[in-house]
Amino acid sequence: MHIVTTIAGSDSGGGAGIQADLKTFQELKVFGTSVITALTAQNTLGVSDVLPIEVSFVEKQLKALIEDFSISAVKTGMLFSSEIIQSIAHILSEVNIPLIVDPVMIAKGGESLLQQEAIDAIRSYLLPLATIVTPNIPEAETLAGKKINSLADIKEAAHVLLQMGVQCVIIKGGHLADQYYAIDYVFFQDGRSFSMQSSRIATKNTHGTGCTFSAALTAFLGRGLPIEEAIEEAKKFIQLAITHDLSIGNGHGPTNHFAYQNYKDSCEVIIHET
Repeated sequence: MHIVTTIAGSDSGGGAGIQADLKTFQELKVFGTSVITALTAQNTLGVSDVLPIEVSFVEKQLKALIEDFSISAVKTGMLFSSEIIQSIAHILSEVNIPLIVDPVMIAKGGESLLQQEAIDAIRSYLLPLATIVTPNIPEAETLAGKKINSLADIKEAAHVLLQMGVQCVIIKGGHLADQYYAIDYVFFQDGRSFSMQSSRIATKNTHGTGCTFSAALTAFLGRGLPIEEAIEEAKKFIQLAITHDLSIGNGHGPTNHFAYQNYKDSCEVIIHET
C-alpha cells in the first residue's frame, strides 16, 4: 500500500487541516500518516485559538515516520512559524520524496494561520524543495509579491514562483470574480501550462477546500499517477467534494470528502492550453 504524509495543523472542527487530509487519503485508498504542527480550537464559525507544537517535537514526528515508512509523497499545510518551516525543510532536503506545498496563511473566517516572518521561510527553504505549490490568489499574491487581477498577472506570479525552484505551480482561481466558472492555472518549469475549468458552485460550505485539494493531489502522486493526471483527478475530487457538500455547523461548513468514489464518473473538468 502507498504511504503518504501530511504535515499540518489540527482542525478540531474536522473540516480542514490534518483531519481533512486523512479523510481524503482514506477515500483515495492510500495509508495516511501525519505530523502535527499546531493545535487549533475552531469550528465552522472560525478559529478561536492556536497552540503551536514545539519545533523539536515536530522534528521527532517527521523523523519517526521517515525512519520506518517508505513514504511516496508528502504535503505541507499550516506550518505556522519560520522555525517549523526551516526544520521541516532541513529534514526533507535529505530525502527524495515528492513534496506538495499548500501555503496555508489565512483561515476561512479570516484568522491568520502563519506568522509574517514565515512567509520568507516558505520562499527560501520550502519552495526550492517542492514538486508542486498550490496557492490560491491571495497566497500567490503574498508569495510572489504582486497583485493579481488578470490572467497576465497570474502568469507573472507563477513565473516568480517557478524562479524560486518549485517544479510546478497551481494557482487556484476561486477568488477571481468569475460568476460562472472556477478556473485553476497550472505552470511547469519547462514552459508547459494549462488551465482547468469547472462550474462555480453557489455554497458557503467551502471550509478546507485548499487542504482537501492538496491532499488529493498528494494521494494521486503517491499512487504513482503522472503529474498532469494527478492534478486533473485532484481537481475532480475537490469539485465533487464541494458539489456534494455537507451542511454541518452554523458557518462555513466542510466539503464532502466521501463524494469522489460515488460520483467521479459524472464530473467534468475542461482543460485548456494557456
